Amino acid sequence: MIMGKEEPDAGVIKVGDTVNIVGVGQERMEELNPDNTVFEEISGNLDEIELGTQSVLSRAYVSWFGFKSAQQQQKVGNLSGGERNRVQLAKLLKAGANLIILDEPTNDLDVETLRSLEEALLNFAGCAMVVSHDRYFLDRIATHILAFEGDSKCFFFPGNYQEYEANKIQRLGDAAIKPIKYAPLINA
Repeated sequence: MIMGKEEPDAGVIKVGDTVNIVGVGQERMEELNPDNTVFEEISGNLDEIELGTQSVLSRAYVSWFGFKSAQQQQKVGNLSGGERNRVQLAKLLKAGANLIILDEPTNDLDVETLRSLEEALLNFAGCAMVVSHDRYFLDRIATHILAFEGDSKCFFFPGNYQEYEANKIQRLGDAAIKPIKYAPLINA
């Protein structure tokens, strides 16, 4: 609804005039052109990329996402899933948005892409809204948590997930944290 893809059942959602939003759902980002090279897909064949108020050499920017020299000339259609995710991440972060909305961004990411995402978010000058069940990812990138705690209750907490969890136990007691119970792997 914030991105305008769905309408609210009631009321109005007003996004500020200066807000420029880009978002990624669980289905992943836009389609990539398999015939383009990594460099062409990310840079649009421009020598420089505008990042906010700065201009960065395109080859340097592409290298920030793990594509060094000859790798930048690979065809997108020949990339692994993790490499394709890095291309999509690079395109997303150069879009000029000041608000990024990410829905389960760590699903299906390799370690290198996950680290690139974390670094990019930590260095992002705007605001990021992230929906994630990856508590370790949230520990590393979150500065605030908006938690849906059940029974239609929302709780806003300034801090990362680990700090939120400690606060939740303090507020609601030990019963607030329900450990995950796994089925046995082998029948004994």
